[in-house]
Amino acid sequence: MTVSGDDASLAPARPFGRGGLKVAPLSFGAAAIGNLFTAVDDAEATAAVRTAAAAGVDYFDTAPHYGLGLSERRLGAALGDRTGVVLSTKVGRLLRPASDRPKTDSGAPVDTEGADAEGFAVSADVERVWDFSRDGVLRSIESSLERLGRDRVDVVYVHDPDDHFAEAMDGAFPALDELRRQGVIASYGAGMNRSAMLTRFVRETDLDVVLVAGRYTVLDRSAADDLLPACLERDVSVAAGGVFNSGITVSADPRPGATYDYAPATLAVLDRARRLAAVCRAHGTTLPHAAVHFPLRHPAVRTVLLGMRSADEVRADLALLAAPPPDALWPDLEAAL
Repeated sequence: MTVSGDDASLAPARPFGRGGLKVAPLSFGAAAIGNLFTAVDDAEATAAVRTAAAAGVDYFDTAPHYGLGLSERRLGAALGDRTGVVLSTKVGRLLRPASDRPKTDSGAPVDTEGADAEGFAVSADVERVWDFSRDGVLRSIESSLERLGRDRVDVVYVHDPDDHFAEAMDGAFPALDELRRQGVIASYGAGMNRSAMLTRFVRETDLDVVLVAGRYTVLDRSAADDLLPACLERDVSVAAGGVFNSGITVSADPRPGATYDYAPATLAVLDRARRLAAVCRAHGTTLPHAAVHFPLRHPAVRTVLLGMRSADEVRADLALLAAPPPDALWPDLEAAL
């Protein structure tokens, strides 16, 4: 597997969805270049995207939610008119000028740089508004295309409809189905971290891709009980995100203070992660190496989405994927859970 150079490629590409798309096993999650938790400058974000593309990463996932549109703008600018890449974005949150931004006594907006309530280090001069209606979907895609500087995206996900199941079923999914039938997009699906609801969408709509975050990892395998069997049955391709469960398995030696699903890990979770890390060391590998490869062992999973905020992070992720762990690792990890 080649991981550097202008003509590098990650092989083999895997079919993704039923619209003829193919993607490499490692994909670029663009939340990080939307300043998730930590600010990234434009040059660093551009270098991350271009380093990944040069190494053969051919699938880039973004959303209006990520940095209030910053991720889409940066991704579009960095890719330019590059062809041969698969782009996905998401619907469900419209962006509009902030109506309740704090004001000073003079009436001027308070500087809220870094104060975005969703964890992105951006100025909150626009706000997210939930909208899963047909009109909201069409407006969201139109705005995303403008930010991306493109005339189409390949995949659209219904984003985090946890509290909006009925609205998504009545509005978003029929709209996306229409766009796919018209050839405007190649595939559509849903992206969230609740495998039970994703399973309902797989069984009750005609989506052909899903993005499941944090529910099929070395620590949390719950999607194997419901979502992944349904996807195999319905010919739905899976992108696995959140494979580090927000951080606890990104280290070869998990320590107190590590996060699990965006909260401090409990002692029980930390103990489990440390047991898995010890098994990995016994097999001459590391916990993050296992975390990246574990989801790809399931036949429904076509790619792993990793957040990348710099060229160095891209190279580190590529190195993790360069060779699989030994086969003997997996039953020992299973026994250690």
